[in-house]
Amino acid sequence: MDKVSFQTVHQHAAAMPPIESGMPVERPGEMPAQSLQSFSAENRRSPVKPNGCHSHAWRRWLVLGSALLLSVWGINEMRAVLAVGEMTFVEYLVLLLFSLTFSWITVAFSGSIIGFFYVLGQRRSPPARSKIPLNGRTAVLMPTYNEAPERIFASIEAMACAVGETGEGKAFDWFVISDTTDPDIALTEEAGFHALRERIGKTVNVYYRRRRQNTARKAGNVADFCRRWGAHYDHLLVLDADSLMEAGTMLELARRMEADPDAGLIQTIPQLINGTTLMARLQQFATRVYGPVVGTGLAWWTDKEGNFWGHNAIIRTTAFMSAAGLPDLKGAPPFGGHILSHDFVEAALIRRAGWSVIIAADLGGSYEECPPSMIDLAIRDRRWCQGNLQHSRVVTAKGLHWVSRTHLLTGIMSYLSSPLWLMLIMVGLVLALQAQFIRPEYFTDEFSLFPSWPRMDAARALTLFFFTMIILFTPKVLGFISYLMNGTLRRQSGGFFRLILSFILEVILSALIAPIMMLIHSGAVMSILLGHDSGWNPQRRDDGSLPLKSLIYRHRWHMTVGIFLTVAAYFNSLVLLAWLSPAIAGMLLAVPLSMLTSSWTVGARVKKWGLLRTPDEAQRPAIRQAMDDTRVAYEEAISFSPDLVEMASNPRWYAVHLALIDRMPSRPRGQVDAVEATAAMKIREATSVSEAVSYLNQREQALVLATPELFTALSHLSQLTPANVR
Repeated sequence: MDKVSFQTVHQHAAAMPPIESGMPVERPGEMPAQSLQSFSAENRRSPVKPNGCHSHAWRRWLVLGSALLLSVWGINEMRAVLAVGEMTFVEYLVLLLFSLTFSWITVAFSGSIIGFFYVLGQRRSPPARSKIPLNGRTAVLMPTYNEAPERIFASIEAMACAVGETGEGKAFDWFVISDTTDPDIALTEEAGFHALRERIGKTVNVYYRRRRQNTARKAGNVADFCRRWGAHYDHLLVLDADSLMEAGTMLELARRMEADPDAGLIQTIPQLINGTTLMARLQQFATRVYGPVVGTGLAWWTDKEGNFWGHNAIIRTTAFMSAAGLPDLKGAPPFGGHILSHDFVEAALIRRAGWSVIIAADLGGSYEECPPSMIDLAIRDRRWCQGNLQHSRVVTAKGLHWVSRTHLLTGIMSYLSSPLWLMLIMVGLVLALQAQFIRPEYFTDEFSLFPSWPRMDAARALTLFFFTMIILFTPKVLGFISYLMNGTLRRQSGGFFRLILSFILEVILSALIAPIMMLIHSGAVMSILLGHDSGWNPQRRDDGSLPLKSLIYRHRWHMTVGIFLTVAAYFNSLVLLAWLSPAIAGMLLAVPLSMLTSSWTVGARVKKWGLLRTPDEAQRPAIRQAMDDTRVAYEEAISFSPDLVEMASNPRWYAVHLALIDRMPSRPRGQVDAVEATAAMKIREATSVSEAVSYLNQREQALVLATPELFTALSHLSQLTPANVR
């Protein structure tokens, strides 16, 4: 384009109609960081309703008491299996590891039995929904970090329009709060936002803000919004970049929050949708079929001490800002610094302050997407693993409810259980090899009339194995039975026989994938213990494929462990090899499994056969269809988005972008940002906008876009001509 003078830029910008800011007027509020070392019960609020925060103790006794009895029985049985003769050190180690891993699965078993009966009841007679008009205001927050803008803005439009059709649109404002660091994506976000405002901005309040520095990641992003704009709103409805929620669900959440003055947070149980690869379809099928039973059981016994999973939940702004400000943990990452898995901690702090936290297991219409491959799942779980292990620094915080501590421990054990299972396999293998190859000491130094034989009760061991499998698979079986009993769900999932085949396929593939994920989680735990930070990478949502060479590299250790276990078991006995074969098979087949489960082609073929089908595929959710229909418009708008050169040179784009730049925080004198200083120097030495942009790296370009002075200096280069170039 032709160069224009800097003064002309400003003259044109001033002549244009006023450009609306990306955000509303700020209304600052306090959100102090909470102390984990001290808490006074006097600071806990008193419930408005007599039983506003009261939970039913008998529910805990029933579920956790049953789990405890099962654990005691199982541990005692294992002791009896090993204690036929005098127990050795290795046998004691086996007993310890078995105790930890077995006790871990009994709670899900007990809770799923309760959940099974409640799910049957809810499907026969769904709970009534309130129709009371809303009085409060809700801010719907869509945090994003280097995600596809067309997906985000299409979903915002679909949800906002659906809510507007109910007549309650004025009760909701919609915010895209960006932490994007890629300058190209940041520019397309702005183009998507302009398209959103042009399409629905006259009837719906939609806003956009990109932070200059993404301090504390998603938790810091939401906290920044609360401190600057949160006081405008009664509630926050927090979504994720891949979230969708039906209008009826959003309205019901807001109505429940208004009807219960003691509710601090209400969490839905999201359903996975839009899975195309086989891995995504496996997760989608499992959460749709088994998830309701497990989730309903959890919601039932945790009662008013539920949990928060970071998105698809509504939060009372007062409760969140007064009680859930996160402190930084002492020390450096991975155990110190910002709290990564902020959601569990925020729920615990809200409950500590005297608010209830509820899991609304009866609410449908809440959706999200899932990683498309094992590799993507591993990348996400690496970050989650670090965040959950950080909770070891939080679980002892003063004043937390014991159920909140249980949630934190559950998060920790969800990753520690993998190395514990791996250690149990290895120690069991050592025990077998010891009995096979090492000469036993039949007579110890102590006087005894009888030798110390290395014996085990084989029959009892077999019984315990089958009992453990029952404990492990009961949640799946109950979920499947409850699903199979519902005629509508059964027909929408392909009918009786396809549903049976889908169940078998899911069980087999999950059994093969489980040992690989066990090794992945074990490696993540080891990495964290060695002090490695996870970083923060954007998540892939669609394509999960990788080149074969990359898959071999990523799964090399998984195959190595499989080969080692195969050789060790073979030289012991074929019986031991047969017992270990379910775990070994998955490890040896790690590469082809990873390739098949991440393939769009294989996933599409399985979908065509009607396997792993969910009701959302038979009857596509209206909100999803609306998003897909709308997405085309945003893809077109984004395709015409300017690059940084045009943004800085074109008077209109220049003025529009300045209106969207977030407010600069004050900088203490003498504290200079090295990236900002370097970018300023590069701009100063350039003779044109295009030359300056070519000097700037990606991080510097992103900072220029977020800094009015730097962006103005870049635009100033458009006035230079060969005659006045330095």
